[in-house]
Order: sequence, then structure tokens, then C-alpha cells
Amino acid sequence: MNIHEKYIKRCIELAQNGLGSTYPNPMVGSVIVYENKIIGEGWHKKAGEPHAEVNAVRSVKDKSLLKKATIYVSLEPCSHFGKTPPCCDLIIANQIPNVVVGTVDPNEKVAGKGILKLIEAGANVTIGVLEDECNELNKRFFTFHQKKRPYVILKWAESQDGFLTPEKVSNQDRKPIWITNQYSRQLVHKWRTEEQAILVGTQTVVDDNPKLNARDWAGNNPVRVVIDQNNRIDENSFIFDDSIKTFIFCKESKPSKENTQFEVIDFSKNIIPQILDVLYQNQIQSVIIEGGRQTLQSFIDENLWDEARIFVGKTSFEKGTKAPEISRKNSSKTNILDDKLIQIRNYD
Repeated sequence: MNIHEKYIKRCIELAQNGLGSTYPNPMVGSVIVYENKIIGEGWHKKAGEPHAEVNAVRSVKDKSLLKKATIYVSLEPCSHFGKTPPCCDLIIANQIPNVVVGTVDPNEKVAGKGILKLIEAGANVTIGVLEDECNELNKRFFTFHQKKRPYVILKWAESQDGFLTPEKVSNQDRKPIWITNQYSRQLVHKWRTEEQAILVGTQTVVDDNPKLNARDWAGNNPVRVVIDQNNRIDENSFIFDDSIKTFIFCKESKPSKENTQFEVIDFSKNIIPQILDVLYQNQIQSVIIEGGRQTLQSFIDENLWDEARIFVGKTSFEKGTKAPEISRKNSSKTNILDDKLIQIRNYD
């Protein structure tokens, strides 16, 4: 590892502190180095608040050292006015002579303009240090800007013998049937705080009446997204409590509430691209699909997914609703006590 990689690695570590709280902005970390010593560092904590470079500069005690220092940043400094001023202007104003950038920002408002502005101002700019790692850090942000859709994570739990649910009993209560242990369920709630939205189909809500929030982990609740073609879901269901921003995709609209929005789509056509486009238009950068088999399989069949996270419990159902069919190449496995977690990346 060379010296530039050492400090960009630190930028990545800092940036990860913002997971789940920077949307719609990317996660960014920055360090400022003088004579092989870090004299300042920072990360972007929340949209609308100072960017990583600002926090790093502010943390430097002796500002006179900036004129002889190197600033490292995991993502290209912005060059446009948003809720905060351009970071390029800050770097130029403080006459920081050397700038090392992990990767170029894919947002068309930046996309190389920040780097060009710094070069034109006389800075010595190095680009592409630990580029793959920096891209992976902001896989949601990059997918959103490059593919014009949210980053899609499929998640389900299946029994040892490959079923999502056992055979339904007529008097079965309207609540979830747990396959995994409490630690796996807590991990799922942690994931919910890290992503912007969570999506389920009609039957999941009809059968389980889920709250679709993050109860077992501190953080933001995801936006709830529900497919309900014919408005079959009971109005007393938790998803209609208006406590969290909620999108209902349906064939015929109903009156919206403050936090509950009905979106009409064409169910005679493929609904998955339509749903993802509406989420994209609403600046949703990532979504966890926690629906039933039909919903999950629809995303798989359309190849509109980026990750799958599959829990395998120790119970067996013998019959019931089969788990979705998915290629399990590019997968890794982790044990969570007696549960197995299979994680798959879609590189196709």
C-alpha cells in the first residue's frame, strides 16, 4: 500500500460513518496531511450539513499549514452550489496545493467539473486512488446516477427445506411466521436504517400486517413501498397509519394523506421498471425488497437487482410457499448462530 492509498483508505473508513444518513448525497470522507501526519479529517454526516472537506478543513488547528498540505477525499469535490457551497472553492480559497481523489463523481452536476476547476486553479490533482473501493462505498449513489434507478437489495428468509412460509391454515393469525433467530432479525432492522426504502407486495401485508419500520435498531425508518393493484389491503393495516412516508402502487388512486401517497401505474405492462422509475423520480437511491415469492421473483426475472441477502433457518416446513429461484454464484456465506446468511452480488 502506497502513501496515497493509506490516506484514501482512511477517507473510506470515515465516510462509512454516514451510512443511512447522507441521502440523497453520497458518503464522503476526507483527511488533510502535512509532512506525513494527519492534521485534519472529517466526513459528510447528513444532507444539508457541511461536506467532508469542510469538516476536515475546520478540524485543522493551524490553518497556515493548509498552504503546504495535501487533502485526500474519497469522492471528487463538488463544484456546484446545492444546500452548501462548492467544496472546490473552499480548497482553492485555502490554497491547498495537492488534492488526491479516490473516484470521479457520477452526478452530472459534478462529473469531472470539480477536478477541472481545481486543476485550472493550479492545484496538483491525483485521481483514481483505490477507485474500486471508493466506487463500492457509494454503490447506491453510483447505481442511482448511472442506471437511473435505485440500488435494489432482495431479502428473504427460507426454511432448511427451501420454503418462505408453511402451508396456510384457515384460522392462522395475521402476523409473521419467524424462520430466523432474534439476532438475524435485529440485523434486518439495522439494514432498514441503512437503505432509503423497503418494498413488499399485497399478500405480505394481507397475511402479516407488517409495520416495515426499524424497531430493533436506532436510525431512520425507510420509506414504505407497497404494491396493491386492486386496493385490497385493509385500511386498518399498519402501512396506512401515516407515521412514515409511504408509496402505494395501485391501478386506481385513492385520496392521499400527508405521508401516504398513491401512485397509479399500468398493471397491463411490466410493473417493475415503472415502480423503480417512480422511486428514481422521488430521489430514492436504494430499496430493500422484502415481499413474497411473486414480488421477489419478478425482480429476479427482470434482472433488476443488485444484491440478494438470504437467511436460511434451521426449521423445515415440508410444504408451503417455495423460496424464489436465483443463481447463487458470486455468493458468500456467514453463520449467525444457527442461521445461515447467503449474500449474492449481481454483476450481470
